[in-house]
Amino acid sequence: MEQMQTILQRLTFAELEDWAGKKIVDRGRSYLKRVDGLRRHGEADLVAWVSGTEDYATLVRLDPEHQHSWYCTCPYDEGPCKHAVAVVLAAAQQVKDQREIEPLDADDDLSLMLFGDPEDDLDEEEEIDAVPAAKAAKCGRGEGGKLRKLLEGKSREELVDLLVNLARIHPDIEQTLRESEQLCRGQVAPLLRALRKEIAHLTSEPAWCNHWNNEGSVPDYSHVQRQFEALFAAGHFDELLELGDLLWREGSEQVEQSDDDGQTATVIGECLEVVVAAVPKSSLPRPQQLLWLIERRLSDEFGLLDAAAPVLKMADFTRADWQVVATALEERLTAQALSATANSSEAYHRQGVVDCLLDAYERAGLSKRIQPLLEAEVERCRNYEQLVNHLLQVGDRDSARQWCIRGFNATIEQRPGLAAALQKRLRTMAEEDKQTELAAAYRAQDFLHNPSLEGFKELRKSLDKNPLWPKLREQVLAFLEGGQRPDLPGKKGVPADWSLPAPEVVFPLDKGRGLPGSRMVTLIDIAILEKRFDEVVRLYELAKKNKVDWGQLGERVAQAVAKTHPELSLAIWRAKVDGLIALVKPQAYNEAAVFLRHMRKVYEAGGQMAQWQALLSELRQTHKAKRRLLEVLDTLS
Repeated sequence: MEQMQTILQRLTFAELEDWAGKKIVDRGRSYLKRVDGLRRHGEADLVAWVSGTEDYATLVRLDPEHQHSWYCTCPYDEGPCKHAVAVVLAAAQQVKDQREIEPLDADDDLSLMLFGDPEDDLDEEEEIDAVPAAKAAKCGRGEGGKLRKLLEGKSREELVDLLVNLARIHPDIEQTLRESEQLCRGQVAPLLRALRKEIAHLTSEPAWCNHWNNEGSVPDYSHVQRQFEALFAAGHFDELLELGDLLWREGSEQVEQSDDDGQTATVIGECLEVVVAAVPKSSLPRPQQLLWLIERRLSDEFGLLDAAAPVLKMADFTRADWQVVATALEERLTAQALSATANSSEAYHRQGVVDCLLDAYERAGLSKRIQPLLEAEVERCRNYEQLVNHLLQVGDRDSARQWCIRGFNATIEQRPGLAAALQKRLRTMAEEDKQTELAAAYRAQDFLHNPSLEGFKELRKSLDKNPLWPKLREQVLAFLEGGQRPDLPGKKGVPADWSLPAPEVVFPLDKGRGLPGSRMVTLIDIAILEKRFDEVVRLYELAKKNKVDWGQLGERVAQAVAKTHPELSLAIWRAKVDGLIALVKPQAYNEAAVFLRHMRKVYEAGGQMAQWQALLSELRQTHKAKRRLLEVLDTLS
């Protein structure tokens, strides 16, 4: 239990997102109040019921390295599910509130679900993933737990009295029974009218939350979800599509105006999961089922219809179905006029249609139409990378190279990020084609455009053992100190003495010369890398003269020259110590102690411990009123 508490006390959202992903964590947060019967099992297992479309038995095995294992009876199998995240969050909250997490009773329904009957021979150390799904279904909470046995022992009259009394205490039960009876009798129209009104009411509510004070207002769609599930179970699939369309349209507007960290989007999305599952079972012709989903997903800005992705991949849809879809999307593209100078929003929405059409071509067996479509749309949508990827996939490297060049020239001014990606693709192709010097020319271009230590390392690596490297290295270092690009003509038009070939694309000449400060920092980092410590000192003094001390440059220099130029290291660290002490903050004192320890090592290495003691005495005397600082200094003695 102690290890479990330690893990939960130190848990951060960043660690949870590394484990499950931000989207799942956000959904898990909205499920926190649905966790029921939280218990611990052994030293590392958390178990609970989590209510969703049904009650799911969930188990999470905590790991100190945050590589938690999990098992859940829900159908999600692409990684940790929202139910697992909710269990971890509920446990963390319980530990934070200093409430003990009780151990799991072996006779509990949850224990039967997850671990089987105690008489079973399942090894307690068996992996979570090995829990048989069939056993889970057999021991399910709704299928055969203690509650079911209790109810089976009562007479009809006792059951009626029990339900009446429960309905009196909990009006929701009466509503559920009434609605269930209406469905059984086929009286769907009243249910649909009531659901339309409820959806209209819920989607008109404001959705917001404030995590600072735990206040907020998030619409409760749980009844809508239950009714959707009941309609699905009763086979009213067409009616579900009608209601789902209403919820999707009105809900999208609500989510757009909400400020609740995506909680409303999550619960609406869960309702729409039921609707999406109803689409293939509806009376719509098969191609129209696909189009129903595609058309709404094209306008889905908030991921409300993410559940449609696996439905669109169902093998039940034939090539003929997808051919009808492809024709409809072609007509939509034709009707959606878009000039070559369209704004980014228009291009983005058109690209969505193009992506759907490309997928339809693939599934319809019309792959020969893919390249013509990409070439026709590339000027409007700027999807050069998509076209290049396709050309490389079909083995047309020459065309891919030409489209990289064409795309770079078309986008360098307005979309430099895209241009840089195309330039990188050209470099990768040169490396794959063993064009070493051309690939190095691109590396050099990147470095001269944006100098950095990593860029220098990549350039050096690209010319490993190449006789061109020594001269190019000298030219690069001269550029960093003086600013004159070695690949461009010098003053008065003197030709550049540059040995690498000209790249196929070139960044504009008025860009990429690098700020003097960034060049100087890079130059010092390279000198440290190459262990030219005298040069490090010279350049650092020059940088100080020019007031360049970006980031942690001084600290890197001090660490690098501590053995060869200890006086400079001590001076840098002393300045850091004085600056931190001047902040008069306990945390700053602790940070100053780090630099003081560095200084102590230098004094020890030089046999100057008397000077170290003198430094401590000076600091104590100068700052004798700073009690917290004196405590930190005592730890250094």
